[in-house]
This record gives sequence, structure tokens and C-alpha cells, in this order.
Amino acid sequence: MNADRPRVVIVGGGFGGLYAARALRNAPVQVTVIDRRNYHLFQPLLYQVATAALSPADIAAPIRQILHKQRNTEVLLAEVTDIDTENRLIRVEDGRTKSYDYLILATGSVDQYFGHDEWARTAPGLKAVDDATEIRRRFLLAFEAAEQEPDPQRRAALLTFVVIGGGATGVEMAGAFAELARHTLARDFRRIDPTQARVVLLEGGPRLLPAYPDELSQKAKEQLERLGVEVRLNAMVTNIDFEGVWVGDERIETRTVVWGAGVKASPLGHKLGVPTDRMGRVFVEPDLSIPGHPEVFVIGDLANFSHQTGEPLPGVAQVAMQQARTAAENILRTMRDQPRLEFRYKDKGMMATIGRAAAVAVIGGRKLSGLIAWLAWLFVHIVFLIGFRNRVLVLLQWAWAYLTWQRSARLITGDLAPKLAAPGQIQGETAERELRARAAVLAERGADKG
Repeated sequence: MNADRPRVVIVGGGFGGLYAARALRNAPVQVTVIDRRNYHLFQPLLYQVATAALSPADIAAPIRQILHKQRNTEVLLAEVTDIDTENRLIRVEDGRTKSYDYLILATGSVDQYFGHDEWARTAPGLKAVDDATEIRRRFLLAFEAAEQEPDPQRRAALLTFVVIGGGATGVEMAGAFAELARHTLARDFRRIDPTQARVVLLEGGPRLLPAYPDELSQKAKEQLERLGVEVRLNAMVTNIDFEGVWVGDERIETRTVVWGAGVKASPLGHKLGVPTDRMGRVFVEPDLSIPGHPEVFVIGDLANFSHQTGEPLPGVAQVAMQQARTAAENILRTMRDQPRLEFRYKDKGMMATIGRAAAVAVIGGRKLSGLIAWLAWLFVHIVFLIGFRNRVLVLLQWAWAYLTWQRSARLITGDLAPKLAAPGQIQGETAERELRARAAVLAERGADKG
């Protein structure tokens, strides 16, 4: 590390941060990558961890390992809590500060519960490895509890799984749940029939995958229904508690709920002191810098870049990766006293998998569905996985699952509650935690009535 070189600090080790660091690997700068986790996560495959197809190590790699050959780069494990743009300082959780000459913020997004943050306890989203393993635990525990439940009504509730949100995450989760229940677990139990499990996908809008053409939205719905998923459109969720989900005046009894209905930008964007949109995304200039501070760049899900189409770009990996390269190039151009580039997004398509040999995709303007879309999905995700070992392991896991219908990562980890999924109990939590949670809810209800 050369302390005399310009200091570039990159916050976030996701697609945006990692590709920005790589783009600067041969540059005459000192790069520092800061992330609160020590690994880069291939988030598009996170749902496969949640549905027992892959283990976390298959889709993640240590950031230090990825960047260890870059002699101009250091990695810090820390969480950034504040940014002082006037003095060019960032502050981490223990109060330490780090100065920068250029700053790239790529901290992504978090789950959005639209004013009902209390729903997060019973309806976890899917943004991190911990989320995925918790969802996997709740899903598998539901079958274990149903095997021991003598009451038919409670057993039916245990075997009902609700996914909220008809975007790519919701569609992929619902399809994987259905396959897992109807094929992988079909012969594993003696007192229950897993193939009779009910998977419900709730979408508040008129169609699934609203970013896709109407034709593919319909194809996705049809493919999900062939898997046995109950797809409900125009179904606005009004409440979620420990024992069910409310859709208007109708209540669906369930003990397992997954949230995929929306995201908002990382809260770090508000620390910049510049305008943000209602989702918390930072309005950026055409060169991806923020107003008044050309040395600060915001990319990926945290950025509202609407200069190209009039609408913010979608929160997908390709946007973050392309913006990372442009931000890095603009730093180098500034150092060389050259004019900066305006970012231009090149849409390489989008795709969502639904199940075995079932997917939808838009690639180069072509609309694909079924087996050919699924094969394209497999190819793209293998190519962009970080590390040769990861690619080989995932390819072998997928081949085994395709041939046998088996998912090898069916592990229930963490504390198991004594009464696995009794009414009002969150699966996977200890009995003590559940009692505290129920007491809090009852207190809130009492306050509301008062």
C-alpha cells in the first residue's frame, strides 16, 4: 500500500463494490473496501439456500480471498455508520474514522415493509445468508411439527406456506417450495403427506413479474400453477401475525411466511445530506457522483439514476456492475484531468427461474420461457459465480438435484423450540423468545384497545 496515492474508499462488498475494486486493480490509487460481512454473496442464488438446494458456502466467497492479489487494495471488516462529506471522512460503529479522496457507496438495499416493520419477525425477507438459513429452518421445521401434530386444523396450518410478493424473489421462492414439498420431501415422513402442502403466492398487483412483458408474466403464472402453487393476484396483505396472514377480510392460517414484496435503499444514503427519493435512493448526476460532491459516487440499488429513461434503473446486479466500472473510470479520468463519462446502461436482459426446467427470460429483446429459458438461467448464473470451486460445486449440486429430485442441504440449524410450531410460535426460535414476542404483541393490542 502506498500512502501517497489518492485514497479510494469503497463501502459495500456486493456486486457494485467488488466490481469497482476490480476495475481499480491496476490503478495508481490506494483502495480500501469496507463491508460489515467478510464475504461477497451471490445474492441471485440466495433463495436456493433458503430452499435447501445449496449451502451458503456455495454462493459466497471471502472478500479478502477474492481481492488478495490486488496489491493496492485492503479489506476492512466494519459497519459504516456516518459520512462527513465536508471533511471527507467516514465513521464506523466503534467511532473510528477513515479519510478518503474518492468515495464509492454501494451498500445495496434492505427489505421494505411499508410501515409495518413488526411484520419482519414473522415474515423474514431474503437479503442475507442468515435470512436464507432462517427461512430454510422454518420451512423444514413446519414439516417436522406437522408430523407430530394430532389436530388436523393445526396440521393444515403448519403445511401452508405463504410467499408475499410476485417479483422474481417471490416467484422463485414459491416454485422452489412447491418442488421441495412435492418431490424432495414426498417420501420422508410417515404420518403426513408432504405433497399435500399448500403453497400460496400473494401479489398485490394485477400480474406477476411486473417488470417483464405481459406474455411472460402469464407464462410464469401458468408454470407456477403446474407446480401446484396457488397464485393470487390483486391480493393486498393487510396484517401478519404468528398464526396467519390477512388478505383484506380473509385470513390464511399459516405458520411460515416469507416476504418478497419490496425493498428500499440502504439507510446510509441519508447520511450524505443530498436529496433521496421515497425509496431512500440517492439522486445522482449523469457521471454517478452526488450533487455538490464530485468525489462521492453512489451506485447500484442505492442510486436513483433516471437520466437515461426518465425512470430509475432496476435494482439488478448488471446495473451495479456497469455503474461500478463507470465510477472507477471517472475517478481515473479526474486524476488525469480528463472529462468524465456519462453513465449509459446496456440492458443485457432479465430472467427468473420458477422450477425444474421452468423459467422466463428476456435476452436481447427475445422472450423465452420453459426449458430454454431455464438453461439460459443456469448458464448465466454459473458464469457470474465468483470462484472456480463455487462454479463446479453448484453445477454438480444442480445436476444431482435434476437427476434425483434431492436437495442435499436440508439441515435444520440453530435452537429448536420445545414445541416446534405450536399456534403462535415462530419456528426456529426458542420458547423463551416466543413468549417475550407474544407478550409484546398482546401488550400492543391492549394499548390499541385502550
